[in-house]
Amino acid sequence: MDIKIENLKVLFDENRLQTRIIELANELNNLYKGEEVTVVCVLKGAVMFAVDLIKSLNMPVKIEFIRLSSYGSSVTTSGKVNAVDIRLPDLNGKNVLIIEDIVDTGLTAKFLLDFMNCNFNVKSLKFCSLLDKKVSRKVDIQPDYYGFEIDDKFVVGYGLDYDGYFRNLRYIGYKE
Repeated sequence: MDIKIENLKVLFDENRLQTRIIELANELNNLYKGEEVTVVCVLKGAVMFAVDLIKSLNMPVKIEFIRLSSYGSSVTTSGKVNAVDIRLPDLNGKNVLIIEDIVDTGLTAKFLLDFMNCNFNVKSLKFCSLLDKKVSRKVDIQPDYYGFEIDDKFVVGYGLDYDGYFRNLRYIGYKE
């Protein structure tokens, strides 16, 4: 697939993204009611979403980063989750919020939730994704919170990439 900026159609502009992120933050503020939360951001795709989201959270927040990969240089998932770096501090007894860029097949989300449940006895575990691509689901898993549901488009921008590029776009776009 040849993707060029000039060929991208805007799916969600910066304004719409920021409005929805504030709505999600308000939902999370109501959920946690000021209790401390450890955010686990899945690099690299979720970093922009995570940063904007936590700026609107009204509770003590610690942020941790893990790095997973399932796409490589392709526009479709490999079907295998590669745990590039999944070192985390002791999360026992903590409220944990996993922040991901997109849930499509659900394999990465399932891997993460299984990893957390097998390795930690957390107080609460919630999964928040910017995008939810239900049409691609291979496992029965749903994010607790998500920004937008999308159909079967390959999207880039606002952290999402194609072969490492386009993460810096202020919007989410797709190629028709």
